[in-house]
Amino acid sequence: TRTVTPDLKQPGSSRLMFIDLSGGSSRLGGSALAQVYNQVGHEAPDVDDPALLRRGFEAAQALIKENLVLAGHDRSDGGLITCLLEMAFSGNCGLELRLADPQLPGADVLHYLFNEELGLAIEYLPRDETAIRNILAEHGLNAHCHLIGSTTAEKRITVRCGDQLVLSEDMPTLRDVWQETSFQLERLQSNPECAAAARRSVQSGSGLRFRLSFEPAPSSEQELRASHKPRVAILREEGTNGDREMAAAFFLAGFEPWDITMTDLAEGRISLNDFRGVAFCGGFSYGDVLDAGKGWGGVIRFNPRIRQEFDSFYSRPDTFSLGVCNGCQVMAILGWVPWPGIESIRQPRFVLNRSAMFESRFVGVKVLPGPSIFLQGMEDSVLGIWVAHGEGCFLCTDESLVQEIQRRGLAPLRFVDASASVTEQYPANPNGSTLGITALSSADGRHLALMPHPERVFLPWQWPYWPGEWSKVKTSPWLRLFQNARTWCDSSQPST
Repeated sequence: TRTVTPDLKQPGSSRLMFIDLSGGSSRLGGSALAQVYNQVGHEAPDVDDPALLRRGFEAAQALIKENLVLAGHDRSDGGLITCLLEMAFSGNCGLELRLADPQLPGADVLHYLFNEELGLAIEYLPRDETAIRNILAEHGLNAHCHLIGSTTAEKRITVRCGDQLVLSEDMPTLRDVWQETSFQLERLQSNPECAAAARRSVQSGSGLRFRLSFEPAPSSEQELRASHKPRVAILREEGTNGDREMAAAFFLAGFEPWDITMTDLAEGRISLNDFRGVAFCGGFSYGDVLDAGKGWGGVIRFNPRIRQEFDSFYSRPDTFSLGVCNGCQVMAILGWVPWPGIESIRQPRFVLNRSAMFESRFVGVKVLPGPSIFLQGMEDSVLGIWVAHGEGCFLCTDESLVQEIQRRGLAPLRFVDASASVTEQYPANPNGSTLGITALSSADGRHLALMPHPERVFLPWQWPYWPGEWSKVKTSPWLRLFQNARTWCDSSQPST
């Protein structure tokens, strides 16, 4: 739970310190700079002093333990200048750098800025500098640490070596150069319009902004230690994954999760009659060679024994189901959402992403009001969540059906942009879904199919970005989705 990321956190208020763990070496052999000059070099960076490296690691851990480091990054991939620029790029801010030795001639400036020796840069607040230096002194590192500059809210990069101005440029310009190669590759392997939209998104520097409409809390000891818990079947098919995370999420909400394969059901080894809930896990059933979830859906629809199991389960008023990613596609194919009986040609589906690529991204979604038992009390929250799919674009060819789904609140999760507005624009909407729709609920609220992965963010440390203002929030908001299912089970009596 105590991690340090490279993005600068407090531009305009913080300083930067460099901790050199190379013993002052600046070898360029094998570096990115050498390659630019069509060279290999003679000497490559090495660990000349393992004890120094160890002291540096232990000092870094001590600094992190005391919450003295806002951001950190190492210089081993591109050198110190690349390290610092990447911190500014991800923090969407500027830098004012003043590097050591005012007598550095031009060639030595390159050595200093681009060598890929051991070393790390940290961002910190001025008020903490004494405490930081005390810890570094305890590890014998004072002589290896250098104050190299400060962050700025103005998005400009200036680098001075003594009196020499080495670099003065707008940060967004440098960031655009930095990502140019990736952008050109994306244009070749994906929808060029989406590649251009992703580039514009980075250039805008808008980022993600979340908000909570409720207070997340862990499950009670009584629920976790109960001798009799509601059973939930964690369903697997050939090629699916995510079942362990799904089981863990339901377990932390007070359920008794069971690992169930489709073969178990086909051969009659187990029956869904014994379960209150069913979770269709994500992944790639049958490698998705038959299209999104169609192989898994076909197993259920065309095997009489299995079809009877699922029909019986769905018709019971005391059951619920959750389908994620591949499981979302299956629930749509089965007609479990938004309601049964829709003709196949009108049935909403989830199809090939507009980008024509597999999308693995951390995006923002907004919870809208609706009947879903899973999302009660979460309405109006804007939360981060993982998506990982190649076929997640919501498609419904009947406009009147889409309007009815919206009117009844059966599309309760929508992709949103940095302003928390529902969006169809890539990459905030990673698949191009109409109206940002990325989930479907049944009309009675007991069944929810969604493309994003709540089971991959039910713990705070699973989030790649956790807002600073949530520092006192110790439970992931997405655990509430699974807790709501438990609350519903406790309030409704199982059928006999």
